[in-house]
Amino acid sequence: MTKADVGMIGLAVMGANLARNLERNGFTCAVYNRSNEVTERFMGEQLGKRFIASATLQDFVASIERPRRIFIMIKAGSAVDDIIETLLPILSPGDILIDGGNAYFRDSMRRVERGQRSGIEFLGVGISGGEEGALNGASIMPGGSSEAWERVRPLLEKIAAYAEGPCTTYIGPDGAGHFVKTVHNGIEYADMQLIAEAYDLLRTVGKRRPPELSSLFRRWNEGVLQSFLIEITADIFTQVDEETGGYLVDSILDKAGQKGTGKWTVESSLDLGVAIPTISAAVDARALSAIKDERVEAAEHLRSGDIAQSIEPEKLDALTHDALYCAKIISYAQGMALLARASAEWNWSLRLGDIAAIWKGGCIIRARFLEEIRRAYADNPVLKNLLLAPAIRQELSTRLASLREVVALATRVGIPVPAFSASLSYYDQYRAAALPLNLTQAQRDYFGAHTYERIDRPGSFHTSWIAGNG
Repeated sequence: MTKADVGMIGLAVMGANLARNLERNGFTCAVYNRSNEVTERFMGEQLGKRFIASATLQDFVASIERPRRIFIMIKAGSAVDDIIETLLPILSPGDILIDGGNAYFRDSMRRVERGQRSGIEFLGVGISGGEEGALNGASIMPGGSSEAWERVRPLLEKIAAYAEGPCTTYIGPDGAGHFVKTVHNGIEYADMQLIAEAYDLLRTVGKRRPPELSSLFRRWNEGVLQSFLIEITADIFTQVDEETGGYLVDSILDKAGQKGTGKWTVESSLDLGVAIPTISAAVDARALSAIKDERVEAAEHLRSGDIAQSIEPEKLDALTHDALYCAKIISYAQGMALLARASAEWNWSLRLGDIAAIWKGGCIIRARFLEEIRRAYADNPVLKNLLLAPAIRQELSTRLASLREVVALATRVGIPVPAFSASLSYYDQYRAAALPLNLTQAQRDYFGAHTYERIDRPGSFHTSWIAGNG
């Protein structure tokens, strides 16, 4: 009886598309879903192809060539732990479980340890690209043992996107893969928020209508802003609403959802003491968007105090373009700084240039700018911050005035630009040789005897402030 090369547990959209991707690339794939009806429906659509279906996990495991390589593509959380506990007694030493869902990286750390106690390898694999990427090539970020990576590498390289090479590489031990995917999603939040703020300025101040915005974004997608998100934004502005006859974007409620990875990115940054204000602003923006009724009520009572402002639309287009690119660079710098700190904290030895390279294809944040990031870390693997790379410093210097002008303009007319503002503030704080936090330290010592350091000699000091004022 023919054995499968690989197994797939979970046949929702992502799992089904990954299974199709594997089969198309020459692998016989065993498939299993908790609901056998889903399995039967899937198999009915795959007549004549290299799939082996099973109605039970025991039969599924038995149908796969040893050592087994099994993808788990089910909803993240306790369900993954449940399926792992069910599988462990029927697996063999050396088998590999591959969790390709949006798992919390600490869960992956724990699952790696759990598998090792039973002689089973566990890989926490971040997959970006949505259902299209799962089917035709995604950006794939595996974390776990390097030995397990080498054994699944032929599979992952075949089903990954391709951008001057397969868009997958070994990320690092235990939870590294899912952590990198989490930060990817945090950067994605920031990217999307910055584009939304640019759209708001162009629509509100520049009076640009959707067809004009589509043309503008298509032009932008031919230059330094070239990216998947800019490309689809141009497409969105052309979509007509069949119900109203207008443009669909104007009929969509301004409440943005989130699935948790943005929040995890911010929580991790707080735990590690890394500032990522643009990403945090993007997460906050989605939270504020959710209270639509409250915002509508507030709009009736709270005035903006805005100052009338006129600007030529073409000038606004140019300013917004440069401000968007500038803020994008700064937000990516924050994400890379978080990855660097996490790498040091957990001894992951992350190769930031390689991570940027595998994000160049398949994933949601794929963009021309990622090549600049890859090159920056290739030139200096221990770069302290992306903003310090010579080529990127030059890009920022030519556009920073536009970012300042856009933030000032938005402030004057009362348009919220939290991500633009956060990017500019991060840049200015990072370049500041002296910050006013000396006063903060004095306050902390005054009310809590927390001590402070001095600029003129080493040591820790405390002052009796009230007595000193006498």
